[in-house]
Amino acid sequence: FIQMLRSAKKRDVLQLLRRAPEETRPFLVEAAVATQSVASLAALSDFLDFSKEPKSLLEKFLYTAAFSPRPSGELLHLVLDKLDRKQLAPEIWETGVVAVGSLVGKLCQQKLCGLQQVVERGMETLLRGLRGAEEEPEVVIYLLALGNARLPETIPTLLELAEDGPTAVTTAATSALQRFPAPHISSKVKRVMRRIFHQKRKSYDKICRLAAAEILLDNHALPMDVINILLATSEMETEMATFLLLKVQNSLH
Repeated sequence: FIQMLRSAKKRDVLQLLRRAPEETRPFLVEAAVATQSVASLAALSDFLDFSKEPKSLLEKFLYTAAFSPRPSGELLHLVLDKLDRKQLAPEIWETGVVAVGSLVGKLCQQKLCGLQQVVERGMETLLRGLRGAEEEPEVVIYLLALGNARLPETIPTLLELAEDGPTAVTTAATSALQRFPAPHISSKVKRVMRRIFHQKRKSYDKICRLAAAEILLDNHALPMDVINILLATSEMETEMATFLLLKVQNSLH
C-alpha cells in the first residue's frame, strides 16, 4: 500500500483520505506519513485541519511522525506548520511539541543539522518556547521535547534547570540529560549531577537523584563516584538503595 502511495499524485491521496470511512482514516494517515512523498505530505497538509479533525486522528498523525525512523525535512515542516495554527487542544499541542523534538533529533542524527533550514526552525521553536514558557507543565513539555532532540547546545540550559528548577522541572531536565550519549556527558555535567545526587544545594526528588546517579554510573564512572554513591545508600530508603546497588553490580559485571 505504501509503495502504491509513493507513486500516487496529491489529488489521488487527498481524495482517498476524504472518501475513506472514518474507521480507516487513521491507517491511511499512518501510511501517508510512512510514504513521506511530496504528494502524500501535501495531501496530508490539506486534509488535516487541526481545529476541526478528531483529536484521535491528529494524535495518530503526530505519533506516527514522531516515531518515523528516518523522517524527512518536509515532514518536520508539515508538523511545524500545523502547530503554528491557533486554538489547538492542549493535548494536541503537547504531543506536537514532543514530536518536533523527536523529528529534530532524528534529522540531526542524519547529519542534517545546519543543512536544512527547517531543522533550524524546529530547534528555534523549542528553545523559544522554553524561554517563553511561564507555567511549570509547559516547561516540562519543552524539556521532554529537548530530551528527544538531544541537541548539545541545550545542555547548559538543561543543567541550569536540573539544578535550580522546581521539582517537576528538575526531574524532566535531568531525564533529558540522560538521553545524551557519553561524549556529551562532560566533567561539568558530572559536577552538577554530583551536586544533585548528594543534595549539596537543596533537596531533590528521588527520581531526579536516581537519574543523576545513573548519569554518573553509565558514563565512564569514576571510582570516587561509585564509592560515594555506595556510601550514600546507607542513608536511603530500601527501594532506592537496592536499585543503586543493583546498578553498581551491573556496571561491575
